[in-house]
Amino acid sequence: MRNDKDYNVFFVDDEPSVRQVIAETLEQVGLKVSCFASAADCLEHLGSQECDLLITDLRLPEMDGIELLRRAKLLIPWVPVVIVAGCGDIPAAVECIKAGAVDVIEKPLDRKNFLQRVKSILQENGELRDTHLGKDLTRSEMRVLKLVLDGKANKEIAHLLSRSIRTVEGHRAASMRKLGVDNLVDLVKRARASGFLESQTSQEPGEGVFDN
Repeated sequence: MRNDKDYNVFFVDDEPSVRQVIAETLEQVGLKVSCFASAADCLEHLGSQECDLLITDLRLPEMDGIELLRRAKLLIPWVPVVIVAGCGDIPAAVECIKAGAVDVIEKPLDRKNFLQRVKSILQENGELRDTHLGKDLTRSEMRVLKLVLDGKANKEIAHLLSRSIRTVEGHRAASMRKLGVDNLVDLVKRARASGFLESQTSQEPGEGVFDN
């Protein structure tokens, strides 16, 4: 289980005072926070800095929170995104969830509830990222897994790796067992949530923020 200090949170809002309040609030509970005034600035750093949670205001100039969510998911599909929206933005909130947001939090923020939801999301996502994927899997199992996720059948994998079909089946079964899944659909979901698919591809005003 990761400590809070190991988590990095990105927060996006065009109001400096809001960024300051949120940063101080999250840092008080031991989280690392990077604040950005625009979606473009956030995206520029998202590809180069570690991010465990992206929190963004819905209403941003030039590029709004929904578009930031969509672009962030293209860069790092496994990163959880939380949208902060006004109480009158219900239709937009629904669109955010459909686009992949893990939560939509209404303004004004309740400090206690906000922190609880942030911690819950970080812990849940951290448990997925801390699976045995890439740790307990052998090099051979990871090669087979990568080809399975590429849509290759056991026979094709055996040919590509110059191994017997039985050997490939054994590595595939071992990978699934270590990842705690028993079917291909769950395997793909677990691999995507853990960032395995993307990592393999890369290799080859302050007042009023809270209502209490």
